[in-house]
Amino acid sequence: MEQSQQFILNIVHRPEMVPEYAEKVTGHGQAEDIGRKALLTESLDIFKIQQECAHKNGLKTTIQMTYASLFNDEAVALAKEHHDTYGDEIGLTLLGLPCEQFREKYKTKDFCIWMFSMEDKKRIVTDVFEKFHDRFGFYPESTGSYYMDADLINYIKSKYPQVKCAVATCWEEGPKAYHTCNNSWYTFMDGGPWAPWIPSKANTHAPAADETEDSGIVAIPHLSRDLIACYDGNGSNFGTHPQNVLRGMIYEGEEYPYLYNLIDQFRYQAKFNDGYAYNMMFVGPGWMNKMGRWEAPYELLKKSYEDGCAYYGQLKKEGKLIDMTMREFADFYRQKKTYTQPECALWRDILYGSKKQVFWYCDPFLRVCINMDQGGAIVDLRPYAAKLRWPVGIGTAHVQDASYPFLIQEKYRAGYFTHYAGEGTIRSAKICHGGEEVDLCLCRTKAHFSQEGTDRILTLDPVEIVFVDLTVKLQTVLTFTEASSAIRIDRHILSMSDPDADVTINEYMTACYGTTEYAEDMTGLTLCVEQGESREEIAYAYRCRELSKENADRVSCTLPAIATYVSMTCKGRGQAGYIREGYAFSPMFTFGYTGKLCDKEVFTTWLNLEKAN
Repeated sequence: MEQSQQFILNIVHRPEMVPEYAEKVTGHGQAEDIGRKALLTESLDIFKIQQECAHKNGLKTTIQMTYASLFNDEAVALAKEHHDTYGDEIGLTLLGLPCEQFREKYKTKDFCIWMFSMEDKKRIVTDVFEKFHDRFGFYPESTGSYYMDADLINYIKSKYPQVKCAVATCWEEGPKAYHTCNNSWYTFMDGGPWAPWIPSKANTHAPAADETEDSGIVAIPHLSRDLIACYDGNGSNFGTHPQNVLRGMIYEGEEYPYLYNLIDQFRYQAKFNDGYAYNMMFVGPGWMNKMGRWEAPYELLKKSYEDGCAYYGQLKKEGKLIDMTMREFADFYRQKKTYTQPECALWRDILYGSKKQVFWYCDPFLRVCINMDQGGAIVDLRPYAAKLRWPVGIGTAHVQDASYPFLIQEKYRAGYFTHYAGEGTIRSAKICHGGEEVDLCLCRTKAHFSQEGTDRILTLDPVEIVFVDLTVKLQTVLTFTEASSAIRIDRHILSMSDPDADVTINEYMTACYGTTEYAEDMTGLTLCVEQGESREEIAYAYRCRELSKENADRVSCTLPAIATYVSMTCKGRGQAGYIREGYAFSPMFTFGYTGKLCDKEVFTTWLNLEKAN
């Protein structure tokens, strides 16, 4: 395969002897019994089918043994056989903890490793890893869960240094998923990368910026998600896991073209990532229950998985896919990527036919989403530069909420289209003339990606802004310079119906912080506008105050609660910087620059992120 066409696939199977949900389904109304022989037998049979689906299509897998499976002689023997016969890797997952042995020892029904106390995390890790060693005679080189917090990863790496790869987060698995699970799925982990990364020692979501921050593992996501549909709705319905597609009811009869389109869209991302793209499936037997799942019968569940593996297998035969185990992928990734090399995704809607397009960018300093349906506005921004320490689990301030906080998040803090009063979080610009004002959020456009040296450049199609007596053609260009922790935005006036006219531009960011829909206490934030030696501040107190300065060098906000300093600088004619405090009904802050633009002129701003001192 040519270097420019590397599409890497990880298939991860787990012999989960007591699959999620399955006990209640197979139990037929009987009292709970996670040791029921019928349940264990069916689970192992389904695991065998999943393995067969991969192997008959020439694909190797990573078998991540669960704690429960380590007590099952047949599961252990199967793993050894498939390792010897097909080259499958034998790894260890921290999912699948519940079994009779676990509940008897730990006296709990908890099963999410990151939610335990740190003391129990260490006990469980030691217990599970040593049991694995007893059964196989070696320690695993890969592990994983839905999410693994930084303290957990650091402990595993220190005690079992041979571990080099882990499933470490489930992309955008937060309030949206919670609400679609009858408000009962307490796994909040929004804000992480959607593609493989090297986690920092401080926070799993935030990629390491250098060797000193490197946690020692390569992390992969739990499933590859649709980067629009998952963000807009429940991600559990939109992934390259065939049964996700069935759960989302994105099929007709026995056909599911969306699944193949989604896989192909991931292949397409190689164009934006130096010829490399990635895809993964992480599957337990509970997805192929003999009683059926969702409204789909077992026969369709099985067929969809067979068809999915067949599609991957065909891509491999055509030289368009490389299948790897997790261990192999970790070595590949270390050779392929540098710490500061970003992950980019120019993603289009393949589900609803809306022609919507977004651009995702992720590096060790920020994760950002640009929405072309809103004129290239920033609709999601996570300040990775802060490398925020965020301990998770019992005994911490965040028992369930592992999300990386946002500064901007249109789903939880409205965005441009909001209530009749107040504001939502957004980074956009307003063009004003003769008493009229147009926000670029109203100007739908499309984007084109290019790369020049260490710059990743997003060039938007020009938009036309029509005032009563003036028509303006404007083009936006966003530039992401590797390792800069800044986003440059250029607004070019390409033409005006009256070449002698001018317009006022207002480059603004409205933001806050949080991980859910609910407002945090903004007291403690400090807004600042600087010009030379002059520095004026507003200590946030919900009082609607505003300050501005001509020729301001910088406008900024310090957010101690998330260790973040965010600022904006500007280059443009007649510019003035301003800061604005919000109020209780609209608990945001806003800062930005205003200036003048004539025909053929450019107004440039930089949005900068740093760790607050």
